[in-house]
Amino acid sequence: MKKLFLPVFMAGLLFTSCAKDEIDKEVEKVEENPVETENTEVESFIYRGMNNIYLYKSEVPALADDYFSSVAEKNEFLIAANSPEDLFEDLQASHDRFSFMTSDYVALGKLLGSGVAKSNGMDYGLYVFSNAPDNIFGWVRYVLPGTSAEEQGVKRGDLFTEIDGQKLTVDNYRNLLGQDSYSLRIAEISENTISDTDKVVDLVKVEMTEDPIFLSEVLEIEDKKIGYLMYNSFTPSFDSKLNGAFLDLKAQGVTHLILDLRYNSGGNGESAVDLASMITGQFNGKVMTTYVYNDDYQDYYENNAPHVLVSLFNDEIRTGEAINSLGLTEVYVLTTKSSASASEFVINGLNPYIEVIQIGENTSGKYQGSYTLHDSPNFSLTDSNGKFHANPNHTYAIQPLVVKYANSVGTTDFVNGLAPDMKVEEDLNDLGVLGDPSEKLLQAAINAILGNPQEEMSATAKKAMDKFKFIGESKMFRPNYQRLYLDELPPLPIQE
Repeated sequence: MKKLFLPVFMAGLLFTSCAKDEIDKEVEKVEENPVETENTEVESFIYRGMNNIYLYKSEVPALADDYFSSVAEKNEFLIAANSPEDLFEDLQASHDRFSFMTSDYVALGKLLGSGVAKSNGMDYGLYVFSNAPDNIFGWVRYVLPGTSAEEQGVKRGDLFTEIDGQKLTVDNYRNLLGQDSYSLRIAEISENTISDTDKVVDLVKVEMTEDPIFLSEVLEIEDKKIGYLMYNSFTPSFDSKLNGAFLDLKAQGVTHLILDLRYNSGGNGESAVDLASMITGQFNGKVMTTYVYNDDYQDYYENNAPHVLVSLFNDEIRTGEAINSLGLTEVYVLTTKSSASASEFVINGLNPYIEVIQIGENTSGKYQGSYTLHDSPNFSLTDSNGKFHANPNHTYAIQPLVVKYANSVGTTDFVNGLAPDMKVEEDLNDLGVLGDPSEKLLQAAINAILGNPQEEMSATAKKAMDKFKFIGESKMFRPNYQRLYLDELPPLPIQE
């Protein structure tokens, strides 16, 4: 096969200003006037992308370069697929939980680049009852300001078991919660028993951008100035604001930092490197992370571009703005099973360099990264001159896993997540107020800083964790859920 060495960029994130208007116009044309086709152009694109760069290519027989004896045989294979979605699933390794595809790359680009998504402002977790595993309830973790949920008086700690008069079950919860509008009956918990109330709220989702910096403050306790940052998504368009938050923490002379990633399911890799560099600052230019691609690409990079196989601590964000570093030698990180991907990237990358005291629960266990591939010669929306050149007949894109990461000492493959140094679980009976020093996880971190003994989990809380089992959260309905993605692909040996 002929090989072309071309740079590939992820949709929407690296457009040059001179080309952006033209690209936006072309994308609008594709979005508004899709062309219905009966051929296999979408399937051909999916196969070509997976055959080229999929991390687990060697584990999928149909992706082997010599699998088909002829072009006709390959075409028959593509025609036999029931749908593009079925083909994409068939081309994934059995253990791959994170590759995904979309039929609307316009919406995906907005979500990955700026955090734009439909939301009613209610972030929640989902549990099943251990004694009735078909039944589901949700609990509100936080509410975004200026949203439908806030206007309706929804607050952290509210529970719900019913949407539009229907009890939530494993069979219907995705459809019920996936609606743009619905009525939600508030429930409450007392001694691990959940019961409905008479309060019903009507919630409406609108397209919005969630500010990932939910809280940033300084707690002055005893002789300590403790910075507390609750950061809920690695969203590139908020990098400058994040850097500004660190400038404020630095100006106030913080001596310790508590980084709350308990609800952060991941996001942009460059933003993750920047956050690690904001926490430290004394390791500029040192290796934070190493990368492994599939066999073909790994061999190519090792021999032609070894520098792309590492991420380095840096001293500026993507805008060129100097990073405001705290120069810390330790950091306290709050985690739950919702902490994934880029969150784990930060924890794992910092571990060899400073003391990372992890408090909470095991993280998700996501140590791979993905890229957005479009139907074009170089898998990007644009050619080398910044001109839009993706297939105008559809808006499909795929986001396959393409890279596995390890920290500077080789730690990777943490399939069960990163284990906490101090195990502390949120108590559904008493969730507390986020940012309040008495809130359970934050209090545990403060006690660790002050050298105070840790409180034991109450008997009620232990019973709750036995009675309820976590199965998901509100962000799981978004295509970027628990994903680590990078802005730019290095030069690739693209096969044609």
